[in-house]
Amino acid sequence: MGNLSRWIAWRYLKSKKSHGAVSAIAAVSVAGIAIATAAVVCVLSVFNGFRSLMTEKFDILAPDVLVTPAKGKVIANPDSIISLLQASGYVKSVMPVVSDKALAIYEGRELPVTIKGLDPEMLAANSRLSGFILEGGEIPSPYYEEMPEFEYLEDYEEYMANTPRPQVLASLGAAVRLGNVYENENILLFAPRREGRYNPANPAASFVADSVTVSGIYETKQREYDEDMIIAPIGLARHLFQYDDQATSLEAYLQPGIAPEVAAEKLRAILGPAFVVRDRSMLQEVNFRMVNIEKWVSFLLLVFILLIAGFNIISTMTMLIIEKRRSMSIMNALGMGRRRLGGIFSSESVMVSLLGGVIGIALGVLLCWLQQEFGLVKLQGDPSKLLISEYPVKLIWSDVALAFAPSVVLGLLTALIAGAFARSRISPNPSGVGA
Repeated sequence: MGNLSRWIAWRYLKSKKSHGAVSAIAAVSVAGIAIATAAVVCVLSVFNGFRSLMTEKFDILAPDVLVTPAKGKVIANPDSIISLLQASGYVKSVMPVVSDKALAIYEGRELPVTIKGLDPEMLAANSRLSGFILEGGEIPSPYYEEMPEFEYLEDYEEYMANTPRPQVLASLGAAVRLGNVYENENILLFAPRREGRYNPANPAASFVADSVTVSGIYETKQREYDEDMIIAPIGLARHLFQYDDQATSLEAYLQPGIAPEVAAEKLRAILGPAFVVRDRSMLQEVNFRMVNIEKWVSFLLLVFILLIAGFNIISTMTMLIIEKRRSMSIMNALGMGRRRLGGIFSSESVMVSLLGGVIGIALGVLLCWLQQEFGLVKLQGDPSKLLISEYPVKLIWSDVALAFAPSVVLGLLTALIAGAFARSRISPNPSGVGA
């Protein structure tokens, strides 16, 4: 009998209704669910595209996994921690980093900057930064020679004229704010001494100073790296900030095919609570959280629209039940129980909802493919100032299944209502009069 109920429901769905309004409302119901479902697929895919874009474009200098001390500012024994990381089997290479604030001076202009000291050879091997250098050469060499102290100004000038200084990469923001620093120009860097007392009679003695040559200007189009950062050899950073072999963080690059989330979890277990281990997504936690919040708020709003479309299904079923009262009475007189009769309209309600959901999924997937291939919908703004010119799209099948789920739930809810209403309208009189 269950198959019979579904067969009759399918016939009712396909057959021409005696009242044109019933057919029109049924078509509107299917279209409403289809459009809302397609919108869910497209919106989720666009947010996935933005998240993927953030991962690919905005992590130019970010490692796969970053290790920092849970307490304090530096890792006292980085070599032993590096050995542990490399012995884990997840890590291909580890780069010690020394990063802190300093003061840059160029032609009388002063700017607080962030010095990021690292091994340039390892950076070149593990980063795409070289593709974002606007002016100058490639990533500078790790050469660094500590500048001696001079008693006379003439000795200092002679040394500066004849001795090459360590090379650094300056971010576009730092170069512009210092007064348009160009390639091969020298800037002075100052950092306060970590130990000792301040001497008002000789303020300069309270700072460690060095001169560096700007070998290139880079721009990653990410504020964190472009605003005030200067990339320097780690030897220079250790000299400025008065560290021996310590590191403020360790940047780990993983073996091919290993997910950063999985590796970070394993490395946390190896290193213990003394260290904080973060993967790429955690390094961009604020940005990813904003994208996720917007994604799921949009999803809930579209689900609400789907619920409103569900009222159209209920209206359709109500009008169809009223139209089929005589047929229901005849089938009841022939022995079909109220439960089976209610199941006809429950099945039809589910069919309407699922039909709209399937059409919507197909339409949404098609629109996402067209956007991926042809970039039909463009971003507003000056294309020369945008990273991309069209909305990014990334189709994830789990999100497609999630987009289809509200149609299934909506079909079940409307089926309960339609079935209960149909059972209440069954008349024992085949003529339907007085029922």
